[in-house]
Amino acid sequence: MTEKKAKEGTQSGKSKTPTFDVGDLAVYPAHGVGQIQAVESRVVNGEKHDFYIMKVLENGMVIMIPTNNVASVGLRDIIDKKEIPKVYAVMKTRKEVLPDNQTWNRRYREYMDKIKTGSLYDVAEVFRDLFLLKLTKDLSFGERKLYDTAQVLLVRELSTAKETDEATIISEIESLFVSDNAEN
Repeated sequence: MTEKKAKEGTQSGKSKTPTFDVGDLAVYPAHGVGQIQAVESRVVNGEKHDFYIMKVLENGMVIMIPTNNVASVGLRDIIDKKEIPKVYAVMKTRKEVLPDNQTWNRRYREYMDKIKTGSLYDVAEVFRDLFLLKLTKDLSFGERKLYDTAQVLLVRELSTAKETDEATIISEIESLFVSDNAEN
């Protein structure tokens, strides 16, 4: 991992495009944690391009990512273990008022946009908001799917970063909300 960080540091000061090697774990927005299976060159429109071949751990889907588009598609390293308390803090933070006056499809679009950013902090916000909304009313079908997606993305990346099983992460996340309910 430190070797990879060194590679990033040797690139130009403007660009901090991460580079990945075969076997590295990375996060692809809205799909989650995957493993780089290969780095291949292919000819597209008469030009040679290099691609990361990434297999998503959750469902086995294989994604080809042009190495020169890594930053624009949002491919990134797994969150650092030291950042996990910040993710948990996002889930503990409560908004004054949940967007209850919005229609479910407007909330859905906003939440989907956050999930597509690839930021684990944004995913944590979506999970938190839908978890809390679920306590007061039934979620629409679309919101339930988003809730499940956010949970899978969150749990998979956190368990990978902490090098622990997903059940442990689920109980840690649930405890963030249980302690909140016990105070009320």
